[in-house]
Amino acid sequence: MAVNPFLTGLMCRCPNCSEGPLFSGYLKVFDRCEACGADLSKADSGDGPVVFILLIVGAIGCGGLLFTQIALNWPIWLELVVWLPLIAILTLGALRPFKGVLIAMQFHNRASEARIDNRPDV
Repeated sequence: MAVNPFLTGLMCRCPNCSEGPLFSGYLKVFDRCEACGADLSKADSGDGPVVFILLIVGAIGCGGLLFTQIALNWPIWLELVVWLPLIAILTLGALRPFKGVLIAMQFHNRASEARIDNRPDV
């Protein structure tokens, strides 16, 4: 049965079998899957999740801030009390599953890291 990379990534499961956990910590990926033994040590999403999450959450935060400022005319202290924690929660909550999706897509498309040792001597 084929593994759906989006669902597997959102659930933070192994991109190979979707049974074992992907993360050993908040964002640290296991070296090997506990269920199938797949090598996860080379799985690296880089800065991709951070860039996308910051763009998405930034648009939500800025849009919401502009709406509440213009339509509701909240005082600045209330804007800060509402929007700063909300942006932090959205960012931290979305980062782990989005990293899981990018790693699962990497496995699904059989992508691998660029190897420096194949570069000709300059």
